[in-house]
Amino acid sequence: MTLNGFAGRTAFVTGAAGGIGKATVARLREAGANVFATDLPDAIAALASADDGTVWHALDVRDPSAVDDAVARAEARLGPLGLGVHAAGIVSNLSVLDTPPEEWARVMDINAAGTFNTARAMGAAMAGHKRGAIVVVSSNAAGIPRMNMGAYAASKAAATMLTRCLGLELAAHGVRCNILAPGSTLTPMQTGMWADEQGAARVVAGDPASYRTGIPLAKLATPEDVANAAMFLLSDEAGHVTMADLYVDGGATLRA
Repeated sequence: MTLNGFAGRTAFVTGAAGGIGKATVARLREAGANVFATDLPDAIAALASADDGTVWHALDVRDPSAVDDAVARAEARLGPLGLGVHAAGIVSNLSVLDTPPEEWARVMDINAAGTFNTARAMGAAMAGHKRGAIVVVSSNAAGIPRMNMGAYAASKAAATMLTRCLGLELAAHGVRCNILAPGSTLTPMQTGMWADEQGAARVVAGDPASYRTGIPLAKLATPEDVANAAMFLLSDEAGHVTMADLYVDGGATLRA
């Protein structure tokens, strides 16, 4: 099936230099979208010089004014915003009891408040055009308890429900808002948690001692797997899909 609704449209992507974000930018470009790609300054330094038509812009999603300005810049340069992917985020691997207030605040500020700042700005622009689609990259950890991931899971649960509420509010304006919930994906965020070369095998096998199931499909996702799911949710073929929470985790959470 060919996915439609991308050619000539303006797409705004956060976390665009990361694994999932970068793969999504590539898919959007291949489909003919005009992409305004954002990430932290250091992250985009090596990408901004590429002559592939992507517009790169330094952005910290924790700053609401900067996010508003970035969306305005995207529209001024590329035209009315029609597609949005919020992929910016961080992970935290501490038990709740070992999480200092400063770490809690950092994770919530980036993952939850960053989602609020970005989805709100994109939604406001799209509502004015009476058309648009937003995808927020959350996590399967938002829907299942995880050992040593309390702050991360809580921040992603907040991002998920915020997106669903925004989708309800924007439905009357012709704007769809959906969530992607990836599981373990081959990105630097994932591999950075591994102690040795057996990390992938341990994730696939699961760990009963930490109440973590394995992956029924017996493999980790690639960034492209998640990007492909994002493309479907953004496409015209998903034109009657909103407020959905699509798990892309190889069955790891044993839920739809």
